[in-house]
Amino acid sequence: MNKITMLQNPSVIRRVFTSSALERLSAMAGELAVPSEPLGETPEAAEHFIRNADVVITSWASPALSQNLLDLAPNLKLVLHAAGSVKPIITDALWERRIPVISAASVLSRGVAETALGLTIMTLKNVWEVTAQTRAGNWWNNRADEVREHIREMYGVTIGVIGAGQAGRHYMELLRHFRVNILLYDPTVSVQEAAALGAQSVSLEQLMESSDVVMVLAPEIPQTYHMINEERLFMMKDDAVLINLARGSLVDEDALGKRLESGKLKVILDVTEPEPPPADHWLRKHPNVMLTGHIAGAVNNGLLSIGDFTVDELQRFYAGERLIGEIDPTRLHMLA
Repeated sequence: MNKITMLQNPSVIRRVFTSSALERLSAMAGELAVPSEPLGETPEAAEHFIRNADVVITSWASPALSQNLLDLAPNLKLVLHAAGSVKPIITDALWERRIPVISAASVLSRGVAETALGLTIMTLKNVWEVTAQTRAGNWWNNRADEVREHIREMYGVTIGVIGAGQAGRHYMELLRHFRVNILLYDPTVSVQEAAALGAQSVSLEQLMESSDVVMVLAPEIPQTYHMINEERLFMMKDDAVLINLARGSLVDEDALGKRLESGKLKVILDVTEPEPPPADHWLRKHPNVMLTGHIAGAVNNGLLSIGDFTVDELQRFYAGERLIGEIDPTRLHMLA
């Protein structure tokens, strides 16, 4: 009997899997084990559900797949992570068993890239100032004209992309529909590969100096901690825009505060360090900062695409086809 275990809290299952996705899972399973109560902090519930599982589906708040849990599923053949980063559920014991691990990061990354494009267009259009002036009654007058002079189109501007992971690559794919110059900083990508992506490979310093929009999409790893530091922030043009859709730790916020003292640079932060910032934090009040509250990835109905992708991957596994989201253990240290 083929047993598929959903090692997730019921609230997560409802947010990620439609009823039709669950029906498709059930059709592929001799037994589909779905918890009706939260798994909680103790291991007993997880031990009950994972016992004799052939396939395990995890997501946010799922327990790490420890040796004790894996020993209860000696025939485990596949782990499907219906979320982004697999690091919370990965253990050495899992890799030692050479069990394929699938992530739905590509689905989340697509949402991040689409949000990145929307924010790029919105901020070049200077929507936040135009909207504020319109609300204040300034439409066709001198003050409105001053604000409108700062509007730029997706033509001839330079977009700097930091990170050529799945989100960065899809963002650059979307940018190729516009007449813009794309600069890329990613030390793992060759000059030739960057060119194939429609970008010019440059140093981080050159990207910061030359870009009208700097889009941060790199993973949170030790090498990227505070990579957007004081020195690099002061390299940016006064009328440039910094957008961080990666993780808050990539931007030195104290240094950002110093750079913003000029009052010219504009910043959009979907993520902060810590998250959320304290209620009295200066980021919440600065007129040149927009906080979007970690909405770049899949939200609400977008989460359901994760469940569909997960079920599709399981079908591909059973059909012996190539798996789209399989994690390469040798590259785990480079992933978010």
